[in-house]
Parts: sequence; structure tokens; C-alpha cells
Amino acid sequence: MTTATQIQESEFDELLTYEGPVVVDCTATWCGPCRKISPLIDQLAEEYQGRAKVVKLDIEKNQETPKKYGVRSIPAILIFKSGELVEHLVGAKPYEEFSGAVDKYLGSAE
Repeated sequence: MTTATQIQESEFDELLTYEGPVVVDCTATWCGPCRKISPLIDQLAEEYQGRAKVVKLDIEKNQETPKKYGVRSIPAILIFKSGELVEHLVGAKPYEEFSGAVDKYLGSAE
């Protein structure tokens, strides 16, 4: 099974060059709701493999990127398309809300 890759800030700019949607789960080990949605994020990575990049970013170890994109509460899901932030979801949500957000940006070349 494919799971969301854990990334570091040093990889972030390169990640944003990906042509399809990029989903970034801003998370922390101490965050209960983050642990609750972690399997959903892994499910996204599996379902959208080859069509979207799905990654996790630990905000404790990587503080600049969440700050840059206005993350004030976690879990926070940032969706980028063509290097631009296009969606910012906050809180534990059902899988359909996450997948619906990704679907909006699949195939829409800008």
C-alpha cells in the first residue's frame, strides 16, 4: 500500500514543481486529530498515486513552511496546483472532503 511520504522543508520547493496537485498534510506527533486523519491521508496517497503528490510535513521539525502559508491550527491540509496554494483545509474532515478537494484540481491545467 502506498502511504503519504514524510518530507522536510528542504524538499518543499522542488515538490511544488510537480505538474499535478500537491497535497501537504501539516501534522505533529502530539496532535490527536492529526493521528485520526493520518490513515485518510495515506488513503489519498494510494488513490491518487501517479495523479497527485500526497505528503506529510511535521510542523515541529519544519516550522517555516507552515508559517509561510498561514497554518495556525492543525491538522491543516494545503493543496497546491502549479506551485500556488489553491486550497487550505483545517481540522479533521471526512475522506470525501479531502478527495473532493483534490478532484477539483485534477486535470485543470493553468
